[in-house]
Amino acid sequence: MLQDLESIRERYNKLTSSLSDPEFISDPQKIKEASKERAELEPIVHKFETYKKTLSEIRDSQEILDSPDTEEDLEELAREELSKLKEKKKGLEEELRVLLLPKDPHDEKNVILEIRAGAGGDEASLFAQDLFRMYSRFSEKKGWKMEVMSTSSSTINGFKEIIANIKGNRVYSRLKYESGVHRVQRVPETEASGRIHTSTVTVAVLPEADDVDVKLDSKDIRIEAFSASGPGGQNVNRNYTAIRVTHVPSGQVVSCQDEKSQHRNKEKALKILRTRLMDIAQREQQEKISKDRRSQVGTGERSEKIRTYNFPQSRLTDHRLNQSLHNIEGILDGDLDELIKNLTMHFQAKMMAESN
Repeated sequence: MLQDLESIRERYNKLTSSLSDPEFISDPQKIKEASKERAELEPIVHKFETYKKTLSEIRDSQEILDSPDTEEDLEELAREELSKLKEKKKGLEEELRVLLLPKDPHDEKNVILEIRAGAGGDEASLFAQDLFRMYSRFSEKKGWKMEVMSTSSSTINGFKEIIANIKGNRVYSRLKYESGVHRVQRVPETEASGRIHTSTVTVAVLPEADDVDVKLDSKDIRIEAFSASGPGGQNVNRNYTAIRVTHVPSGQVVSCQDEKSQHRNKEKALKILRTRLMDIAQREQQEKISKDRRSQVGTGERSEKIRTYNFPQSRLTDHRLNQSLHNIEGILDGDLDELIKNLTMHFQAKMMAESN
């Protein structure tokens, strides 16, 4: 690890020198790339400097203890200080190991969030609405921008499906562990007898694909315009503004009808399609590497039940963490920071164990 850290520090120092080189400054693209790389290395270098300083302090304390001329009072202080420094060294080593883990190349990306009602009928659609509100509130608290791309409402104003684009700082890094099946256990508003009902909702968090990530060949795409419909299928717009895009090779179909403009609906549909195709390509690539890991390390299987929201006991259980929290109301209001922090630490530990 120390050798890797020294190499990173040398690279950081080289980049720092380059950014003040007149020849280098004349190339804006080089400056942009170097500045980005330097910013990524900076936390590691600063932590490494603290680690090296701690090692030096440990040596100094040990020298005091080893000296035959050290007075008893000073020896006791040195012994206490040495114990604290060793604990600090251990903690810094753990932090450095985490910083050296391979970076997910998509962590900086915006996301396409897809929420779909699963088993449970109307109650599932209402819970899909609750989850959409949860992620909306979380996005607001983070200062992210959320734009609804496509919706399909149920007859009781829940969501059969809702797709949204979330833009902001490192959105995918925060939300990528939300993909999976979310299960709810509660008494439905529509249930007169008061029986506890179990429903499921599927959440998919996909890193947004740029035009450069996925090239769409026009011969592989079929685009159809149709009139938009409301809940229950009734016609709400006689103009053909809704768009259905079919990617013939994969069979992927995306429909968008929320915008009044056919152009905007087409733009949104193509963005969703690119993102889904990139996700499919990544999953196929990962399957070749390992049959047991069908997506990037730590993201989990989308078909996996990841979380249960138990309303009668006011308990939320994340099955990957084997941890329960008793703050369902706050979490559904967007207080996801503690949960996401715990999930990040869990999967970082898992990656560290797999890398050893």
